[in-house]
Amino acid sequence: MKIVVFNVKYSENLGDGLLAQCVEAGLTKDADHIEVETIDLAGREGFGRGGSSGRRQQALKVLHRLPPFARRWVVSYVLGRTLRKLRGQWDAKIAAANAVVIGGGNLFQDDDLNFPLKVGTVLDCVRRHNRPLAIYAVGVSGNWSAPASRLFGRLKQTNLVHLSVRDSFAQDSWRRHFPHGPEAKIVHDPGLLTRALVNDDSSPVSPRRQPTIGLCVTEPVILQRHASQKASAIPLQDIAEYCDLIRLLVQDGYRVCLFCNGASEDQIFAQRIMDEASMHRLTKSGALQLAPRPRVPEELIRILQSTDVILAHRLHACIAAYSLGIPHVGLGWDKKVEGFFRSVGRQSYFLNGSGTSISDIASSIRAADSEGIDSLRHRVIMAEAEAGIADMRRNLTRRDQNIVVEMSSVIRNDHQAAATN
Repeated sequence: MKIVVFNVKYSENLGDGLLAQCVEAGLTKDADHIEVETIDLAGREGFGRGGSSGRRQQALKVLHRLPPFARRWVVSYVLGRTLRKLRGQWDAKIAAANAVVIGGGNLFQDDDLNFPLKVGTVLDCVRRHNRPLAIYAVGVSGNWSAPASRLFGRLKQTNLVHLSVRDSFAQDSWRRHFPHGPEAKIVHDPGLLTRALVNDDSSPVSPRRQPTIGLCVTEPVILQRHASQKASAIPLQDIAEYCDLIRLLVQDGYRVCLFCNGASEDQIFAQRIMDEASMHRLTKSGALQLAPRPRVPEELIRILQSTDVILAHRLHACIAAYSLGIPHVGLGWDKKVEGFFRSVGRQSYFLNGSGTSISDIASSIRAADSEGIDSLRHRVIMAEAEAGIADMRRNLTRRDQNIVVEMSSVIRNDHQAAATN
């Protein structure tokens, strides 16, 4: 059986690549008869094949300054030619497949029609070939433009056999967009299956004399452009605040490692923090370091495993940390981050709002380091995550299994008829 999966596997943000690999592993686990191919919605065909980081950063800043209607026009114009080319490729892939998955990731968001145009094109191809469709563990933004609603609404014309979102916020948004159905259930984000990608024998953990805090750095423009709240309410979004936090953590006896999820603009911002004059002494003493920019998900996993506690705005840095049993603190900017912390019972380690001080963040990191991860709850969450993707796989393969049963019945009846003749 061939399953084609659509998401943004080869995004510079390796959190997307990580969850894509988790979906592949979950679909093929103990199922030799299933073949999975993942297709990137941006047309990328491998990790580290994006365009110029400088051009990308400048384009993001320009888009951020435009009014919404102008951003949608620009995105639609730029994507038009690309999608006309990709449509033919996707149509052929879907025609040759037995089933299609869209997910996981924050794919049902109206980011100036970027995802609506891409997902809408996939839905057209799925409908044309009448393939069983699963929408799996997706994020859903609260506000969609009218064009986005029409594009996402094409799913009603498909053979939808599974529909799930990754948290209660996404479910509430889905119900507002589709008040008459279809209804979406909640499953855990597939990134929680990260630990299944790790070969424990190949990554021996060496004892550390000094605990290390991993600060996952995100370019503030990214946070502000995609935030579901006011920019002023986002904690830790300028260089001075990062420097103050680093000094506090070093005073507490920690080493600090700055890293990013792979996006070039995040690595550039992290380097700007390192270049601050007040950080030079800490760098020379070894108290502060900057991890090389990870190019593939495995490199991001190794960075996470080298730390004792993680602080991040990025959702999948937190999700992967939880899967790996690493204590973590999340910073608010989008409801999806809060949604994850609620789903695993770690609300007390989610910080948000303009009143969040640097000392509050440092205190939360110390508490997370002291408390660790509750092992019993962790086992339950991991089992639920595995059950969620297994359920999706059953829904996709049920029709295929029925065909096999029917064919077996026909063959058996033919043999019986031949024996009596």
